[in-house]
Amino acid sequence: MCWFLDRTSSFFLDQALDSVYSANMHSILIIGCGSIGERHLRCFQQSGRCAVSVCDANARLLSEVSLRYHVTAFASLADAMKAQRFDAWIICTPAHTHLAIAREGAAHGAALLIEKPLSVTLEGLEETRDAIAESDRFVAVAYVYHCFPWIVAAREFLQSGAFGRALHASVVAGQHFPTFRPAYRDIYYARHETGGGAIQDAITHIVNAMEWMIGPMTRVFCDAAHQQLEGVTVEDTVNITARHGHVLASYAMTQFQAANETIFEIHCERGSVKIESHAQRWSSIALGETAWTWRTTAPLERDELFIAQANAFLDGMEGKPCALCTFDEAVQTLRFNRAALESAATGLPITIS
Repeated sequence: MCWFLDRTSSFFLDQALDSVYSANMHSILIIGCGSIGERHLRCFQQSGRCAVSVCDANARLLSEVSLRYHVTAFASLADAMKAQRFDAWIICTPAHTHLAIAREGAAHGAALLIEKPLSVTLEGLEETRDAIAESDRFVAVAYVYHCFPWIVAAREFLQSGAFGRALHASVVAGQHFPTFRPAYRDIYYARHETGGGAIQDAITHIVNAMEWMIGPMTRVFCDAAHQQLEGVTVEDTVNITARHGHVLASYAMTQFQAANETIFEIHCERGSVKIESHAQRWSSIALGETAWTWRTTAPLERDELFIAQANAFLDGMEGKPCALCTFDEAVQTLRFNRAALESAATGLPITIS
């Protein structure tokens, strides 16, 4: 089991300190210096296990980030590749570029951590899968919920079979998106073609986590609309009725609500599981019980979860077990993204093969 499953912040720190003394310092290239690229840069540095470089076509942004973190900077991916061979690429560009860059990284011989969503279409998936297989390097997709201890623990409990089969699931989630991403109008979020909108940018995380816990979604009926966010036309509100095989499910999200909350409920044959991700806790209640039993994680800052993801990725590179989202799991969630957008556009339920 990966070290990040431990629930105390001190364990994150201990592992990072231990790693400083490792003889193996991996060379990591962060491709794209936007907000998520900068977070990956900061958190890979905090792992103490790698030397990090960055590249971005935006000269001003590249200069600011490289000076802030004292890292080597390249004006293009081509320049970076000419300069040295990197052990891993962290792909943080807009989603429509992910697969082409991943194929180039596979040819370079790099392990790959690809930001979510994997892509915005299904084109190029097989070529990318073939390139990854030929490279024989570790590849993961950055659905960071796989590193949330409360999600991991709830999943382990569900998979233990203590409550039998899951039969119904629901998620209610949302936040005031402009508070957390004030530049949303000017980045990839503003267009579906670059991975924007609530479906591809937000609810995709939640569906991927649910698929990890109860299995792949097989049918989706989605109603989505732009309700409030100023300066964009992509959907900021989503209601979904779905099936994960025999499990009936529903999802509701808004990106303009006051509360920043995400609540999962999974109802099984002999009891229920609830996850309050915003409170970093999960709970169970068996049939016949009258109160939930809560398990709360020691408070974690957001960066600590991404440091856990960085360490898990480095573990995977070293051949150690880890629970990061696989390429095929991300393909499944991409199929959900596409089906949800199609359902919202046509008003029809879509079967996911």
